[in-house]
Amino acid sequence: MEIIRHYFETAFKIKMTNLDWQIFSSKLTRQEFPKNHILLKTGQTENYLSFVETGIIRFYIPKIENDLTFAFVFADGFASAYDSFLTRMPSEYECQTLTKTVLWRIDYKDLQVIYDETQIGNKVGRFASEDLFLKKFKRELSLLKETAEERYVKLFSEQPKLIKEIPLKQIASYIGVTPQTLSRIRRNMS
Repeated sequence: MEIIRHYFETAFKIKMTNLDWQIFSSKLTRQEFPKNHILLKTGQTENYLSFVETGIIRFYIPKIENDLTFAFVFADGFASAYDSFLTRMPSEYECQTLTKTVLWRIDYKDLQVIYDETQIGNKVGRFASEDLFLKKFKRELSLLKETAEERYVKLFSEQPKLIKEIPLKQIASYIGVTPQTLSRIRRNMS
């Protein structure tokens, strides 16, 4: 659990008092999930804001032939169907673990308590939501400005060890190409 406090204090430069940390950490639950576990199905409402301690999570729109993967979250990142979490409306996509995954989670109601009862709560919430927003924005710019090969190279360079855990058809979907095109990109890079 201290990993989260350390993350907030180093990545976001948030200094938490021991009392704020005690209240915040009392609301966190640590959960382990096996590989390929569905965390959220289409039509369910997201109840958690999660911090990934270990593992990989994929966000996707399920399709009959090929799912449309639009996000991966790796260790030391926040994971949530955040639009559903905020609006309390059903999700239009799914969330799945791709590897054995450990999450530290806070549910919606408990996060509201943190916002109300701690000095640091709103700042923590703001930084978590800003982190999710910036990743989404960076992804959108990447799709608009970069080639599929550039997106592949960037993903591979940012997560070289973990990327080996993701099936190629999901990587292809994420960078916006067919699996055959990804095979050509990989061949050309060899």
